[in-house]
Amino acid sequence: MSDVRVLGGEVERGEEILTPDALAFVGGLHQAFATRRDELLRARTTRREEASRTGKLDFLPETQHVRDGDWRVAEAPAALRDRRVEITGPTERKMTINALNSGAKVWLADLEDANTPHWANVVSGQVNLADSARKNISLTTAEKSYELRTDVEHPTVVVRPRGWHLPEHGLEIDGAPAVGALVDFGLHFFHNAAYLAERGAGPFYYLPKMESHLEARLWNDVFTHAERELGIPHGTVRATVLIETIPAAFEMEEILYELREHASGLNAGRWDYLFSVIKYFRDAGSKFTLPDRNAVTMTAPFMRAYTELLVRTCHKRGAFAIGGMAAFIPNRRDPEVTEQALAKVRDDKTREAGDGFDGSWVAHPGLVPVCREIFDGVLGDKPNQLDRTRDEVSVTAEQLLDVASTPGAATEAGLRAAVDVGVRYIASWLGGNGAAAIHNLMEDAATAEISRSQIWQWVNNGVELDGGTKVTAELVREVLAEVRKELSEVIGADLLDPAAELFEQVALAEEFPDFLTLPAYERIN
Repeated sequence: MSDVRVLGGEVERGEEILTPDALAFVGGLHQAFATRRDELLRARTTRREEASRTGKLDFLPETQHVRDGDWRVAEAPAALRDRRVEITGPTERKMTINALNSGAKVWLADLEDANTPHWANVVSGQVNLADSARKNISLTTAEKSYELRTDVEHPTVVVRPRGWHLPEHGLEIDGAPAVGALVDFGLHFFHNAAYLAERGAGPFYYLPKMESHLEARLWNDVFTHAERELGIPHGTVRATVLIETIPAAFEMEEILYELREHASGLNAGRWDYLFSVIKYFRDAGSKFTLPDRNAVTMTAPFMRAYTELLVRTCHKRGAFAIGGMAAFIPNRRDPEVTEQALAKVRDDKTREAGDGFDGSWVAHPGLVPVCREIFDGVLGDKPNQLDRTRDEVSVTAEQLLDVASTPGAATEAGLRAAVDVGVRYIASWLGGNGAAAIHNLMEDAATAEISRSQIWQWVNNGVELDGGTKVTAELVREVLAEVRKELSEVIGADLLDPAAELFEQVALAEEFPDFLTLPAYERIN
């Protein structure tokens, strides 16, 4: 039996979650799978270095038999057959209630990119998930009371644990920090799996940041182990994988195959995908250098290839294809901005529904009706579009890597926006809020990752802005100083100073940090 020690502080109702049996269950997961997780993380580095050297990725020859094989994922349970609109957000109590009242079909309960892993957030998030599973959740603040509505259908809850790379310092197992993903999954599964399974409501998960089918195999083994340990029927767990890294785009079928008895679908995690493309080929030359973030739309050739392949792969294998995030936040004080943004959301969701996606993401309850209306118009009485197999789609490795055809330019405004948004988000994250409202958009960690990685890429590839100015570390520091001064009027020094320092660290480091959340996590520790 593993030696499990709680190092985090006391959290309200934490004793309900951190029970001896629950901790022993998490310890068992760690003992069985942590070593394999470590090996797979090391394999990421080796593969990335080879891709950078060659400027290439390709479909794996050793898994050709999987791509050629005749197989399908397990049929979806009733609670997951209609996913036309999914709302995302952290497991903070108010947001939990608002998500459950939103009218969406699915709530992605986010323990990952929209959640700062302060120990209090980690544990209280589990409290809120347990309460929401039992439809026994409310909140009273000085301003307002929040309760579950009885006049709407509450969404199916799909929990997103942290990616494989993040540790959890609040728990020590056999003398080492626990694996964040196993803590999030293990605590939720232990306390809720039997209850949810009895009602046909789960347990269901979103799996982030994977880079290979071997990482999917690890998750599948985790699910099988957990089901066996608690006497849950095999295959009860269902997982949707976020295809949000460029290497995973070359292994979509293999990822579904490894999880086929537990798989539900794939999601086009567009912002993290963009970050991954930059990160993976950051030092592979100008053909992988992107223009301003806002210039890279879903109609860019390499992004179009990615989403077309995702829908084709999912429906070929009987899995759901879930579209990307609409991050806009309606602004009642600025109707014109709201109207323009809603038009863009409509265009985005219309494209996805027309391409065969079975549903899509929104970040705000105010966007649920818009997304639902678009998908209602395409689906009609059907719950999904699994019958649209998109047999005409054929995507090559070259198309997935055709970054150079992306229209747009690197601009001074884009550089300034990257610094501004990156610092704003990191300040919010350090303060405990991983879902930050910035310039009418609900942003998560992917936003800051794109911002700082793009700046790193521009500096290290000697990119010239549209006005002819070369992007250098000195220029970035000048812009950072100006932005820092401007933000000092709206963000306190206790958060702004470390946020600016961290942004400079991860944007200008000689050796590129794989995830900014790793050094950021050390700061909140």
